[in-house]
Amino acid sequence: MSRARSSSPDPRPPTEGAGGAGVQGLTKRFGAVQALGGVTLEFPAGQVTALMGENGAGKSTLLKILTGDHQPTEGHVTLDGTRLALASPAEARAAGIRIIPQEPEIIPHVSVAENVYAGSLPRKAGRLLDHAELRRRVTADLERLGFAGVLDPDLLGSQLTPAQRQLVEIMRAVTGEARVIAFDEPTSSLSEHEVEALFNLIRRLRDQGIAIIYVSHRMKEIFQLADRIAVLRDGALAGVQDAHTTTEGALVRLMVGRDLSAMFVRQDVATDRVVLDVQGVTTDAVRGINLQIRAGEVVALAGLIGAGRSELALALAGDLPIHSGTITLNGVKLRTGRPGEVIRAGLGLAPEERKAQALLLHRTIRDNTSLVVLERLRRLRFVRRGAERQLAQEYTDRLRVRTPSIEHEVRKLSGGNQQKVVLARWLARKPKVLILDEPTRGIDVGAKAEIYQIIADLAKEGVALLVISSELPEVLGLADRVVVMQNGRITGELDRAEASEEAILALAMADDLAPVPTPGANP
Repeated sequence: MSRARSSSPDPRPPTEGAGGAGVQGLTKRFGAVQALGGVTLEFPAGQVTALMGENGAGKSTLLKILTGDHQPTEGHVTLDGTRLALASPAEARAAGIRIIPQEPEIIPHVSVAENVYAGSLPRKAGRLLDHAELRRRVTADLERLGFAGVLDPDLLGSQLTPAQRQLVEIMRAVTGEARVIAFDEPTSSLSEHEVEALFNLIRRLRDQGIAIIYVSHRMKEIFQLADRIAVLRDGALAGVQDAHTTTEGALVRLMVGRDLSAMFVRQDVATDRVVLDVQGVTTDAVRGINLQIRAGEVVALAGLIGAGRSELALALAGDLPIHSGTITLNGVKLRTGRPGEVIRAGLGLAPEERKAQALLLHRTIRDNTSLVVLERLRRLRFVRRGAERQLAQEYTDRLRVRTPSIEHEVRKLSGGNQQKVVLARWLARKPKVLILDEPTRGIDVGAKAEIYQIIADLAKEGVALLVISSELPEVLGLADRVVVMQNGRITGELDRAEASEEAILALAMADDLAPVPTPGANP
């Protein structure tokens, strides 16, 4: 990737007395590594500034300097035009600068209310906690912020779902006199309803004159919320765009130095040999699925949410029961509902929810990579650790997983690198068929380009690929053939020449199909 030549100045640089926060000439070095280089950027009061860039672009370092976790090597932070020297997060919070981190920090053995007001709990009679006042405050906050009914103030931190943990962090940040609030990938664990409530809250905070910093890889969210979009690349400011006039393509060019279309690797390597043959497969969620994939072919499975694409993938992998139909791999009919047999036959699945369904988050890259090839690494009953390390290192290097070591815990990796570990696992297995369910969801543009290259390389090696994606540009950029589903059925198929966004959406929204009934139910 080409390095940004210099830090492009913000079109509206901070000025004395300007409202909001800013950074001037910000540079941060960690030993010989420069994480930020001369960044000057404004976060105006009453506006949402989106901060974009690939992993490693410097976003996290900038946020940590703003919130007092790191001190700059050169340059400084400003607040309302006044230069600040923030020696700690406590000083940043006292100044009104808050961050909602990507990984919530929740105290497990106390209630939601106590988590929200940790450090400023109401007291009575000296040191006793005023439970009634605390409940009154948090109940009022829940109503004011739009989270009533979603979050019980009496729940313990240990009882919270990931989404509820995120909401607690948001409530914690907006209590008190906040002047700058940074949201770091806040929607990663939220439902659609919770995302809507969060966006409404952010708009209210913006309208109250608070400077909002919003970090996300999700273009749709950025264009929904942002007034301005700042892009970092290789620790430098690549540019600042008006969110109302810029385009996704322009942002991609700033992030990676090339157009989105240039990231797709198109090559005609498909053969006539059918590797996967699915005939009449019916489950609780899909009906009468007929599908063939050839060696070296990339087939995209498109459709709207609820079309049954992920359920079909799980059924093909043996993880969901099949009521009727056959699955044949390289001429051998597979017994359904047997994941181990499916894997041994040569079919792998990288599922949609990599954290919940694919990765052992608290185990190492080595452990995760070797998971489906342990029998190959065993001598007698013991795993040959040297061979395991060699295999993990081989695929970590091949897929360019950015990590200090193969002994690094997977939970500490970025989303793109976590996805590469899932792919490394299946590449180590040398599959004949690989199903990739939303392989680029939640990862940055640069990592997407690397995933696209991996898909092209696998096709060139003769692997039959089924790619499920909700991003139509991705479907069109990757696929030799597009199969479209709606209501659990295949509604049509398009070859590369026929496929367009309009044609795919027409098949995905065909209105003459009724929802699939449960097998055995009355018609």
